[in-house]
Amino acid sequence: MTSFARGERERLARLLAAAGPEAPTLCVGWTTRDLAAHLVLRERRLDAAAGIRLRPLAGWTARVQEQYRARPYEQLLHLVRTGPGLSLFALPGVDEAANLVEYYVHAEDVRRAGDGWSAEPVAPSMAELLWKRLPMLVRLEAGRRLPVRLVLRHPDGRTAAVGPQGGRTVEVSGEPGELVLYAFGRGERAAVELAGEREALEALRVVLPFG
Repeated sequence: MTSFARGERERLARLLAAAGPEAPTLCVGWTTRDLAAHLVLRERRLDAAAGIRLRPLAGWTARVQEQYRARPYEQLLHLVRTGPGLSLFALPGVDEAANLVEYYVHAEDVRRAGDGWSAEPVAPSMAELLWKRLPMLVRLEAGRRLPVRLVLRHPDGRTAAVGPQGGRTVEVSGEPGELVLYAFGRGERAAVELAGEREALEALRVVLPFG
């Protein structure tokens, strides 16, 4: 069985290595070194990873991430490449379920941080996986903050709707990978098209920015 998560892990490691430790990323305030430290913490220190989502634990997470950040960059890249070790992420199936989107988005965070980027094609079978996960990702990343009904449109015409019903609607069109980047707040560097009333678009921009 093809492991898209493994492929994205390898792609991200190559991009991090090529960029060097102090290159910018689309993660606000983070260099490539910061991003590598985050990836290692997330897989190898589950006691600290909870603070990525839970604000009361964010201080502990930041301290552990800084400890990883202080390590030699090549050591961090080795840990990214080799995976989680003895961790929940090493269980069969968990890598693909938990890491495909994570590594795809962060690879693009590195690749699109500079000028001159362009969208690149995603393998059709991987794109289909991203499409199937997209509604859940939008709910997770934006959830109740969505001020409008969001209609996500696949190039083949399929749609998925997320957000409050009965009010204003915005349609976002693009390839599945680009829509995933939009859902994760990278809309200013994603190849998507938005259509809707001006007031709806401006309200949505506050939650999910776009170019």
